Amino acid sequence: MSSPASSPKVTTATLRAQKARRERITALTAYDHLFAGLLDRAGVDVLLVGDSVATVLQGRDTTVPVTMDQMVYHCELVGRAAQRALVVGDMPFLSYQVCPEDALRNAGRLLKEGLAEAVKLEGGAAFAPTVQRLVDAGIPVMGHLGLTPQSIHQFGSYRARGQDADEHRRIVDDARALEQAGAFALVLEKVPAELGKETAAAVQIPVIGIGAGPHVDGQILVTHDLLGLFTRFKPRFARRYLELADTIGKAVADYCDDVRSGSFPDSSESY
Repeated sequence: MSSPASSPKVTTATLRAQKARRERITALTAYDHLFAGLLDRAGVDVLLVGDSVATVLQGRDTTVPVTMDQMVYHCELVGRAAQRALVVGDMPFLSYQVCPEDALRNAGRLLKEGLAEAVKLEGGAAFAPTVQRLVDAGIPVMGHLGLTPQSIHQFGSYRARGQDADEHRRIVDDARALEQAGAFALVLEKVPAELGKETAAAVQIPVIGIGAGPHVDGQILVTHDLLGLFTRFKPRFARRYLELADTIGKAVADYCDDVRSGSFPDSSESY
């Protein structure tokens, strides 16, 4: 039996086939070459170069400040490392909202310069013409509904979305509109589990959840949440598989103690 890393390359067609077979999709964020390689070799299906780089690596409060140049840079690091996983690059704030032609130029940069194989953008039916423009130009598009972090100033909080009947219905309608426009998949963030289930059933394309319950077609987490590296807050939907921040802190403290005591380096670590 082949290992995940030696399995065939994941493509947009692979993800559609996984949904048809009811085979769950695995996705994680990646921002650099080292982590992308580790995740890829472990068998993750999708590596999202998220604009969450702003909060995870840059220490910002929101994703809004991330620039196109920064996203191209991080995509290129990940793109060179990924051998199996599908690499999806986030379209940052104002890189696609102005007009479809702007979106096409910027999405093209993520593929040409950033080595991404698809792009992700936030928003529903209002952005269907933009999605269609990109798809018509040969650029695969992943949608993003529910809590859309680039709109945090409009929302006013990070509370779960789709909890009232009108927004619930609008999210399902938006999913259908994005599918009709040609999106190959959707991320659905921080919505009630029943809405996740309904949305996944309403469209033929994969719905990948983050805080959207167990009934969607796959799951995505921020890698630094999964590993316990990000400690500013812990989202309810993020299962921690390690507590690396504590482990790293102890390792560094032990190193400092060894240097200060003179026990590092010893004879075996000297020339």
